[in-house]
Amino acid sequence: MDMHTHIVSNLANNFFAGYFQSPHRATIGGVVNAKKTLMAGFTTIRNVGAADYMDVALRNSINDGEIPGPRMAVSGPGLGITGGHCDSNSLNSSYEERSDGVADGPWAVREQVRKNVKYGTDLTKFCATGGVFSKGTQVNSTQYTLEEMQAIVDESHMLGRKVAAHAHGNEGIKRAIIAGVDSIEHASFLDREAIQMGIDNGTYFAMDIYNTEYTLERGAENGVPEENIEKERQVGTRQRQSFTLAVEMGAKVVFATDSGVYPHGDNGKQFARAVRFGMTPAQALQSATSLTAELLGWEDRVGAIEDGLYADIIAVHGNPLDDISEMEDVDFVMKGGVVYKNQ
Repeated sequence: MDMHTHIVSNLANNFFAGYFQSPHRATIGGVVNAKKTLMAGFTTIRNVGAADYMDVALRNSINDGEIPGPRMAVSGPGLGITGGHCDSNSLNSSYEERSDGVADGPWAVREQVRKNVKYGTDLTKFCATGGVFSKGTQVNSTQYTLEEMQAIVDESHMLGRKVAAHAHGNEGIKRAIIAGVDSIEHASFLDREAIQMGIDNGTYFAMDIYNTEYTLERGAENGVPEENIEKERQVGTRQRQSFTLAVEMGAKVVFATDSGVYPHGDNGKQFARAVRFGMTPAQALQSATSLTAELLGWEDRVGAIEDGLYADIIAVHGNPLDDISEMEDVDFVMKGGVVYKNQ
């Protein structure tokens, strides 16, 4: 299971593809990417951020058996402040343009959460700090006041939805934990205090430590602006150090890749990085199975091979406890008792 994906996206790797492809094309991209993700052995994912509820439509189509893809928990539009990481900052946008999930103030964010639930989302995602791939935001800068974050969490939990907070900077991470979020996404600039706060509050850390390699190696040729590549340089090493510290301290670190930054279907490459930066092979596998099921609240459905749960089973030729890179080449995929791949 992968707890941080952007499966609804344009089909081209070029950074500026979104300027020239319609949202409808991005939905078609989601169909293609869903199959790639399933064939890579990921039978359940969280999709954290999609405009116009495209991920809701994709989830429903998969659930109805119309197209192949992983079981999905979806957030719909991510909530964000005006001009923040979750807002639109296209170079060719009009001054009135803003992303679907932009909401400022405690009552406005409650309204947006209610709207998302109305249209079928499974969880809430909001941006608590700046980000790598937005223009003009600083990854360490905090976005949303504590009052606004608490309103997001309170409204979401009242409506039975868990909350994922995009947060790179340490202060934004701490503020989100105090507000009561269920998971911190990215969690790049952690210190011991923030990790201990997460442990004490039962917060999960969803840390993507593979995609840095892809961005630094291929970003320039894919058209990623130097501003964004430089932010990745700032974040990558520090995030891996934070990952190691979080694992050492016993935090709940779940498998999360930020797929869409790198090509879909390569999700399994993160396993080797998780082991390189502090996990045992068994911990890495648990981070993508039983621990992710806990984060989703789906222990009664997924996360183990047991009577009464979905028959979601993958197989590889070698033993991943001896060589975790086996998880990069999955040979057998069964989801819900249906075999989708058998090499």
